Amino acid sequence: MAAKWVVAVVMVAMASAAMADMSEETKVKMVKGKKVCTRGWECSQWSIYCCNETISDYFQTYQFENLFSKRNSPVAHAVGFWDYQSFITAAALYQPLGFGTSGGKLMGQKEVAAFLGHVGSKTSCGHGVATGGPFAWGLCYKKEMSPSQSYCDDSFKYTYPCTPGVDYYGRGALPIYWNYNYGATGEALKVDLLNHPEYLEQNATLAFQAAIWRWMTPIKKGQPSAHQVFVGDWKPTKNDTLSNRVPGFGATMNILYGDFVCGKGEVDEMNNVISHYLYYLDLMGVGREQAGPHEVLSCAEQKAFNPSSTSGTASS
Repeated sequence: MAAKWVVAVVMVAMASAAMADMSEETKVKMVKGKKVCTRGWECSQWSIYCCNETISDYFQTYQFENLFSKRNSPVAHAVGFWDYQSFITAAALYQPLGFGTSGGKLMGQKEVAAFLGHVGSKTSCGHGVATGGPFAWGLCYKKEMSPSQSYCDDSFKYTYPCTPGVDYYGRGALPIYWNYNYGATGEALKVDLLNHPEYLEQNATLAFQAAIWRWMTPIKKGQPSAHQVFVGDWKPTKNDTLSNRVPGFGATMNILYGDFVCGKGEVDEMNNVISHYLYYLDLMGVGREQAGPHEVLSCAEQKAFNPSSTSGTASS
């Protein structure tokens, strides 16, 4: 099973690389009075979002290399694993849904920087005196190096039962923990991550795909996704307003990490994620001034969408 999966992933990656050389001519048609488009291999489903610029139009290999410049240093822990092709291949599945293609070019750039800001922060081995600075070391890891437990929650034994001998420690670009998160992600991606969580540390395209799926998908029904709160597709309710939840980057941290990071004031873990986002905006040529005021960037005063006792966030 594992061998078949690896072969299938390699074939997809090879096909994607070949398709990258094909024309990305925009094709347009009208559906129910709305213009929808396709744009070659990168935005291949008819969608309103494919009428906009795709990610590779404004974010190329050299920029990815700039953002993650130390990931292949000898002291890193995932040398040779992460690359631009894996990211753009995974992103192609979600660009027709609006990932990096919502709004104009600026919003696309900001969303890619925001998503990768989370990724860089959660996979960094940088520190204050690290060569190149503390924000140059994203994608240093692909898995948790010294797990403190197996992350098996037996209360999910009827839906996502733990596989004997399998540990559900953090793996991936936005590290996944716990059997129930591996189970839910695997169901969505149609990959058996519950029995084979190691797939996320064996294939970078799948690891990015899982992370983008988490970004694009609400934790619970009736709640927004990180994508929606960032690009402006979410209107806060009265309860959200009373809970100090506002659209923007801060709310993405609320959704992904809940009260592990948010509602605690100006804590280092929150500010580290923000700093990666701002650093990436600068490196991409957008500029951190486009990020908005601190109250939009921060979740310091926000109440969690899902308190930790009931949270299914990536960090729980």
